[in-house]
Amino acid sequence: MNNLINGNTLRDAYISGANNITNNKQRIDQLNVFPVPDGDTGTNMSMTINNCLIELNRLKDVGVDEVSKPAAAAFLRGARGNSGVILSLLFRGISKGLAEHKECDGYTFVEALGKGVDAAYKAVMKPTEGTILTVARLAYENTKDKATEDFAETFNYILENAKQALEQTPDMLPVLKKAGVVDAGGAGLIAVLEGMQSVFVNNVIVASESGPTVKVEKKSESNAAADAEFDESVLTYPYCTEFIVNKDKDANKDPKILRAYLESIGDCAVVVDDEDIIKVHVHTDHPGKAIEKGIEFGMLVNMKIENMKDQHERAKHDNQQETVQTEQTSFEPVKPENEFGFVSVCVGEGIESLFNDLGVDNLVSGGQTMNPSTDDILKAIELTPAKTVFVLPNNKNIIMTAEMSIPLATRNVIVLHTKTIPMGISAMLAFDPDLTADENTVAMREASEKVSTGQITFAARNSDFEGFKIKQGDIMAMENGKLSFIDQDIMSATVKLTKNMCNKNSSFVTVIYGEDISDAEAEELQIKLESKLGKDIEITMINGGQPVYYYIISVE
Repeated sequence: MNNLINGNTLRDAYISGANNITNNKQRIDQLNVFPVPDGDTGTNMSMTINNCLIELNRLKDVGVDEVSKPAAAAFLRGARGNSGVILSLLFRGISKGLAEHKECDGYTFVEALGKGVDAAYKAVMKPTEGTILTVARLAYENTKDKATEDFAETFNYILENAKQALEQTPDMLPVLKKAGVVDAGGAGLIAVLEGMQSVFVNNVIVASESGPTVKVEKKSESNAAADAEFDESVLTYPYCTEFIVNKDKDANKDPKILRAYLESIGDCAVVVDDEDIIKVHVHTDHPGKAIEKGIEFGMLVNMKIENMKDQHERAKHDNQQETVQTEQTSFEPVKPENEFGFVSVCVGEGIESLFNDLGVDNLVSGGQTMNPSTDDILKAIELTPAKTVFVLPNNKNIIMTAEMSIPLATRNVIVLHTKTIPMGISAMLAFDPDLTADENTVAMREASEKVSTGQITFAARNSDFEGFKIKQGDIMAMENGKLSFIDQDIMSATVKLTKNMCNKNSSFVTVIYGEDISDAEAEELQIKLESKLGKDIEITMINGGQPVYYYIISVE
């Protein structure tokens, strides 16, 4: 057994955990009870943890704190879906528990896991037992009194208790028991822990069955230097200056003061803070001034100053150095010149055009089949030239991910809990530029909650759900996120659902048809709806081009 682990061991364990859930993601996806085709739990958790691999592969001979902290930050930025967000919060809490530890024993890791469980539960407004939250909590609670100094022995307890908790999830959630499955998020956590155990106990990294997860290109160290279109004549501030401030608790200074100063001496200023640190980035012609100002807020670490002009010159002569690049494109935040801006998550050419017409500044491609990451949403926020940015997730599984971007952004972010495309559209229609941010938040939220949403889609797998015996390929009609009925015909299901959704107070029906519906089919549907609903209800047809959903119906 291993009494202690060091940073190298923890690094390898994280890599092994990432590989193991990636190898098992399809199996975990199949545990999802609701048969709507979606991004799925295993896929989301896999993509979340894989976001830290690039950072981990750069680390060598460092302490467990220096491994867990950057990994946790990468987890957070790569978080996708509710399960991915919860996984990232668990590892962020673990990181805080390992702070200032170069090595780690069993006692320390269990305490760190407890911090992760607390963070995850606090992030969920209404925690549901029988989920990944339960598996993590019981793994901690049933291990804390058995923990020993021996790390491997203690981790074995954690994994054993997590597995036992997973087997109990059907007894906590009736929907799992009826479907004959355990919780998918909990199963994903087990897969991560099993991959980690392989390193802690056997010193073996689980191999990835999908091959390399990062892309290697021949580029210089700096994106700016590698850009062939780089123009030195417009580079007013040549020194890229970065550092981290370990906050002086007694100083109690507002980081906004630091940001304002940096903006006065340069551009591309980014100041991101949390409880303990302030991360600073700025382009300036006087890096010393930035550093001197930063000292007023605490002790500086990880200082880096690079001459971007010099980098570009060197890149012209040496472009053979290999560096690991992520698939994400680097970017600089734009200046917040406007009072308000908007980011919307959606997919489908027609739906994207609709949100643009309504005034949305930036779109994030995503929805039921592909949940975007925290970093995807953060990038869209930072590229929105506004002091306050409203974010419309338009999917219940993207709301938590969007909220994770709030502390990372350089501007005020308000995430509206829009769970569907019609809710997002209604929120945008309610925006009033003459109102304050708080007033608009209330108005947009109330407007979104008044709209009723119907969705026509297909069953991706066989399932027994809420009293329905569902077969793969069945047409499913959903009203406000709940399964209303099963049908075999798309047209008849759409007419029936729309009619059920309307009442004597209904005035407007909007039908957004997807990529699998032709214009002729949409016209036929409109004729049938007009005959069924009467002349008092106005019907609008929109070619949304969305995948997964044949029709999205809005009734107001």
